[in-house]
Amino acid sequence: MPAILRKELTLSASILAYLFILFALMFFIPGYPILCGAFFVTLGIFQSFQAAREANDLVFSVLLPIAKRDVVRGRYLFVCLIEGAAGVLMALIVLLRMTLLSQSPVYRSNALMNANLFALGAAFVIFALFNLIFVGGFFRTGHQLGRPFVIYVIVVFPVILAAESLHHIPGWEMLNAFGTDALALQLGLFVLGLAVYLSVSILACRKACRRFEKMDL
Repeated sequence: MPAILRKELTLSASILAYLFILFALMFFIPGYPILCGAFFVTLGIFQSFQAAREANDLVFSVLLPIAKRDVVRGRYLFVCLIEGAAGVLMALIVLLRMTLLSQSPVYRSNALMNANLFALGAAFVIFALFNLIFVGGFFRTGHQLGRPFVIYVIVVFPVILAAESLHHIPGWEMLNAFGTDALALQLGLFVLGLAVYLSVSILACRKACRRFEKMDL
């Protein structure tokens, strides 16, 4: 497994997958739907899948002396590492905005979602959807990218819209809390989002492994 992961990180990965991690910095932008930053991170991973497909990387990987399921696991680990790196960067920004910048007027007057723990949990839900719909969809055929990515886009933007809008519903204002306000609720929502990410990603990977082992490339 370390060898196939190293191949994914060095040979298969597009530079865009690494550069697009920086879209996590969108969590700093006031008056902007910050969860689009999570979407752009997944867009960079999509570009990596596209580059690997054009290079026949999957066929090369299958010819290596490893189990077919390890090819899938290596790709999922690569995806999760990129998402994890973006998640850590988002978490640092959330920590900064919940402490030093919690009273900043530019954020206090922000009508859209604040960069808090709920937003961080929602970002991991977006990553979970990507792993389930796009990555899992790719391993249905081993080559088709457009259809699973379009389905992912159709699903993810209503989720972003809902997450950005929920705090405007009376009684749900604490979803957009500043600083350490409603910290227990915020922390609970983050843990829930992270749990969804981990469980969905693991299940999607296992399902993709079963499909890929039956696939004749």
